[in-house]
Amino acid sequence: MSPEDTLEPLSKTKKKHQMQALQELGEELADLSSDWLKKIDIPESLRDALIAAQRISSHGAKRRQLQYIGKLMRDIDPEPIRASLATIRGESAAEVARMHRLERLRTRLMEDEQTLSDIANAFPGADLQHLRSLRRSALKEHEGQKPPKSYRAIFQMLKELEAGKQNTPENEDDEH
Repeated sequence: MSPEDTLEPLSKTKKKHQMQALQELGEELADLSSDWLKKIDIPESLRDALIAAQRISSHGAKRRQLQYIGKLMRDIDPEPIRASLATIRGESAAEVARMHRLERLRTRLMEDEQTLSDIANAFPGADLQHLRSLRRSALKEHEGQKPPKSYRAIFQMLKELEAGKQNTPENEDDEH
């Protein structure tokens, strides 16, 4: 018995608020993709109910399914689920920060070719000759007011280099 149980029983209103909070948490889970759902540690019955809720298009049927999900969630501790959802939201913020970092690196490269040495240090497997030619092409495209095809290719190459650095212990040469 927890200390809360010995102090005073929950009022009917508090119980309703707790159930509503669990149902809202269930709605948030139902909005996740199936890939994200697999990464969260939840009972299989809850996972099945969430997947079923994602397939329901009828408003009334979906509402009943979400109520059922709220009922299932009464038997589990919601805090690890809330922590997992916070992590997922944090990963999105981390991804945005990563993209901004790569954009700044691309901008530095466009402004100064010496940035290639920084890229070579950060990503030993980088094809510097290809990056240099993409940079020249991007500068010509900018001067000629053409679509920024090479400019985008630089970003994609930097993104691949960083992904390769994160996924493997040693960088592999990507042939393009």
